Amino acid sequence: MSKDPLDQISSTFAEPLESFLAWLELERGLSANTLSAYTRDLVQCVEFLAKEGVENWQQVESAHVAAWTASLSRADFARSSQARKLSALRMFAKHLVRENIRKDDVTELLGSPKLSRKLPDVLSWDEVERLLNAPSASTPHGLRDRAILELFYSSGLRVSELCGILLQSINLDEGYVRVYGKGSKERIAPIGSAAVEAVQNYLSGGRPHLIKPRTGSELFLSQQGRAISRKMIWVLVKEHARRAGIKKPIKPHLLRHSFATHLLEGGADLRVIQEMLGHADISTTQIYTSVQAQRLVDEHALYHPRAKK
Repeated sequence: MSKDPLDQISSTFAEPLESFLAWLELERGLSANTLSAYTRDLVQCVEFLAKEGVENWQQVESAHVAAWTASLSRADFARSSQARKLSALRMFAKHLVRENIRKDDVTELLGSPKLSRKLPDVLSWDEVERLLNAPSASTPHGLRDRAILELFYSSGLRVSELCGILLQSINLDEGYVRVYGKGSKERIAPIGSAAVEAVQNYLSGGRPHLIKPRTGSELFLSQQGRAISRKMIWVLVKEHARRAGIKKPIKPHLLRHSFATHLLEGGADLRVIQEMLGHADISTTQIYTSVQAQRLVDEHALYHPRAKK
């Protein structure tokens, strides 16, 4: 049985979708994960339209799209998920016009769900220190995990970027790593001296013990000698956070958030942080100024003699 979601819908819907997804991959350079998410969202829309008696994209009306978005709200999808699904449909609607499949943009009159920007959790300096020191320095896996955590925090990488680092992409003498972020965009991320030392220790005392006959040039290896997976990084971050006695809900992205927040607290320019993180838009980076402001408010409320009622 095929696992391709497009095989579950009629060809009248699927063929334009295949064309759109190919365009996103080739022209926009979107990642496989993003393409997969867009596919799921649009197939979900098609399944709803089919139940409404719609047989192809030419028959879709604004009322159908409005009904779909209302159904998402009733199904308790998070507003961020609703916004992403509608964004996928908006992009596809423009594609239909561009390809002369439709004369009008069926999403043109639709609004967007209002999103409240949730401030990301961050670790304190002490928590970061405890987390980085949690892995053992006497085992290959411990050396690997220490290098992963140090590089995570030192360079503010995404999990997918960390998994994809190749030996030839990292320059420890100059202190930088070349990574490929969203949309396969290349950027240079700096590496601090502590992370350089941790990676060197892993390369000399950890990675050689994880190499198998079919091992490639990936920097971080699993027990099977393959590139470490995002799921495995999630597991090891949570395990070392537990060992470090950190009570906050732990996700790998927490180190990226902490990297940005601590840089800002140290006086780094927001535009520089944007470049380091690989954010296309400065507004995405500006959320860390809110984190810093909230921390100041919390500290004031905790310690100022006239802050408490």
